[in-house]
Amino acid sequence: MLRFVLRQNWLVPIRLALAILDFPYTVNTYGLRAAIPCSVGHPFRVNPSIALISSSCSNYSKRVCTMRSSAHNKSRCPEYPASKTKRILVSDSQVDWSQSFPGYDPVNYTHPSVAKKPVWADPEIGSFSPQFNTLDGAVDRRSFEGCYKVEDGKPLNPNGRTGLTGRGLLGRWGPNHAADPIVTRWKVDAKGEKILHHISKKPILQFVSIKRKDCGEWAIPGGMVDPGEQVSLTLQREFSEEALNSLGVPPSEKSKIHERITQLFKSPGFEVFKGYVDDPRNTDNAWMETVAVNFHDENGNSVSELPLQAGDDAGQVQWVDVDSSFPLYASHSHLLELVAKERKSHW
Repeated sequence: MLRFVLRQNWLVPIRLALAILDFPYTVNTYGLRAAIPCSVGHPFRVNPSIALISSSCSNYSKRVCTMRSSAHNKSRCPEYPASKTKRILVSDSQVDWSQSFPGYDPVNYTHPSVAKKPVWADPEIGSFSPQFNTLDGAVDRRSFEGCYKVEDGKPLNPNGRTGLTGRGLLGRWGPNHAADPIVTRWKVDAKGEKILHHISKKPILQFVSIKRKDCGEWAIPGGMVDPGEQVSLTLQREFSEEALNSLGVPPSEKSKIHERITQLFKSPGFEVFKGYVDDPRNTDNAWMETVAVNFHDENGNSVSELPLQAGDDAGQVQWVDVDSSFPLYASHSHLLELVAKERKSHW
């Protein structure tokens, strides 16, 4: 991404010129930044390599190019989640590791729940020697962004500084892999006809959304990939546990849920996104990456007929209209926007 640091009195004429040339851009207090989006309307840029993604989810169609988020804002939130720990202020011009930042000495913070050494978390660096940028036993320490740097035995966030070191709420040093199943259906009337949005005149999609217990924000029901687990199994497991409460229903209901879920997750989904996530839990040494896959109940006779029931980490669960005005956790709004574009629905 090109970056120009300009005097304030130069911004107006250059902004006018770019507008005339129809060149996308953004302006902030640090100057003008040229934006190179993958497609108009969302802040992702195309990875130089747009080859089809190889993954364990081999039945997914890859109709959306491999992308990474150019935003690095939520990863620099002033106060770290579930704590009173303050980040060092990192300006846009200081994010990249190649940029000089004299005196950069952020707080080292690991949440008590991680420091207690649960089975899903790594020990402290020094007490073990993780093999970064490779498959380390059953733990995949490879990044979708390519090779990341390791400094003083600790991995460096590939998207740059966050104003905080350590692991925060994340269990793994380096990439923490998640899977986000985006389950959608069409919003229909009493006759089963698709409902069109009154402004865009496009059909309205609905997706299964959960309200997270930890922060109270609405989100896509997803979770962490267990060591050695296939991503396809993670997608199905997390949706079943968080949106259908498969762990808490009677045995007589489990078989029905399993049948419907298996039917939906065997359908041709498409990989919406695979890469780094701008997440408030990210630190200089630990960060979130995800694979998001859309599974669409076209006829409304699969998951649509199952009663949603919050479970696991979900406080509430419901079908929500896909709309740009609906606020979501982390970068989930951008994922829904990509789904809307693919399905040619209202956004």
